[in-house]
Amino acid sequence: MESPDGNLKGESSSEKRSILPPAEESHDVCPRQWALSRFPKRYIVAIMAFLGFCNIYSLRANLSVAIVAMVAKKGENVTAEYQGDFPTFDWTTKQEGLVLSSFFYGYILTQLPGGYLANRIGGKYLFGGGIFVTALLTVLTPLFAKGGVGVIVAIRVLEGLCEGVTYPSIHAIWAKWAPPLERTKLATIAFSGSYIGTVISMLLSGYMLESGLGWPSIFYLFGGIALLWCVCWGYFIAESPSSHSTITSVEVEYIQANIGYTEEQTKDILPPWTDIFKSPAVWAIVAAHFAENWGFYTWLTELPSFMRHGLNFRIDKAGFVAAFPYLVMGLVVMSSGFLADYLRGRAVVSTTAIRKLFTCGAFFCQLIFMVAAGYIMTPIVACVCLTLAVGLGGFAWAGFSVNHLDIAPQYASVTMGISNTFATIPGIISPLLTGAIVTQKTDVGQWQIVFYIAAGIYLLGAIFYGIFATGNRQKWAEVPTGYLSQIDVDIDKDL
Repeated sequence: MESPDGNLKGESSSEKRSILPPAEESHDVCPRQWALSRFPKRYIVAIMAFLGFCNIYSLRANLSVAIVAMVAKKGENVTAEYQGDFPTFDWTTKQEGLVLSSFFYGYILTQLPGGYLANRIGGKYLFGGGIFVTALLTVLTPLFAKGGVGVIVAIRVLEGLCEGVTYPSIHAIWAKWAPPLERTKLATIAFSGSYIGTVISMLLSGYMLESGLGWPSIFYLFGGIALLWCVCWGYFIAESPSSHSTITSVEVEYIQANIGYTEEQTKDILPPWTDIFKSPAVWAIVAAHFAENWGFYTWLTELPSFMRHGLNFRIDKAGFVAAFPYLVMGLVVMSSGFLADYLRGRAVVSTTAIRKLFTCGAFFCQLIFMVAAGYIMTPIVACVCLTLAVGLGGFAWAGFSVNHLDIAPQYASVTMGISNTFATIPGIISPLLTGAIVTQKTDVGQWQIVFYIAAGIYLLGAIFYGIFATGNRQKWAEVPTGYLSQIDVDIDKDL
């Protein structure tokens, strides 16, 4: 029995529209298309994006482990087997901090331009191209390192410039590929690759040093894998559903009907810059992104050193223990996306409530365990606290990181460019600040100060996001009349 709006009784319009019609019900679908529809192309995009982010963060994180051997000096407990016959460098602690942070000097400059370009020309080639150049430079890093600190810093800045377009451009892809009730799971599948890539990079890098392969092999391996991924990305992925060569018409119609607009209908609409920069919803995302990245970048660049010097782990064990929190975080990021979309679609919890719950809840958990790690510095307890502090942050990525697609899906690449510009600042400041604070790497009290600063920033981020965030599409992001999908209206109503 149908209700006046055409829905079966007991079935909400959002639930009805969120179901992909079986391919076999479409009379114009051939057997090959039917078979292909069993694994939707939007999930192939998510898997390839996941592997892309694995590469992105592998190319970033490997230096954090390699630098332990690159600057190893005779007389330290880092034995000669890690150095082998490969060159080492007499860099000071501050120079190490400069090398580790230099990537972000370039990275911050291309966030907003990357978001604008992705909005205008699409995200496929911008995402893949940024990774390709970074991978090529990574392969050449051992050669450039012989030129000294200045040269390696310049190369890392250039890598940052190329990788800076990746986060904004992936949101340009999701704006065309992700139906509203699948936004969180598709985006977090991709984002979880960042942390899995970090784990793989740290573990393999530590193992390669232990095996005597030398620190240059780290750059050759991860750079080569990323180059191979670029070839696969260019071959398998299309800019939009309508331009995919093997997608079924059923999936194209499902995606476009639920998104509410097509690429052609919005490609000539320029971003409303004034409204974007005046929007409290945008600045709430900026604050949350900044807070999360402060903690993440602190540990991404410093955790191996903390494990090695503060907790006296061997370099191979330091790599494993430092990587474990990111494995937990990657699993949490992926699972939180499925949970968030389930609550939005089935339990009918408002998008605003979901984004705030996941983001603020994660931040409060992180600051509690961060402070606990500062008070209890025994190796086992410190590792548990840091694992929970880093890992539980994965829930936040089902909140603020997908929020761009809620408030302005067609401008998500632009708003991501803005938020990630500010969120890159911790990558520049945090290693330098840590280097200035931790002048004696074995001094527990100095490491505690680093913990407390991160906890305070999480607290401020949670408060600001909790007050100003929303999951509703903003007025300045309204699509042309007649294109807005009813599903967006249904799921974005606050209870």
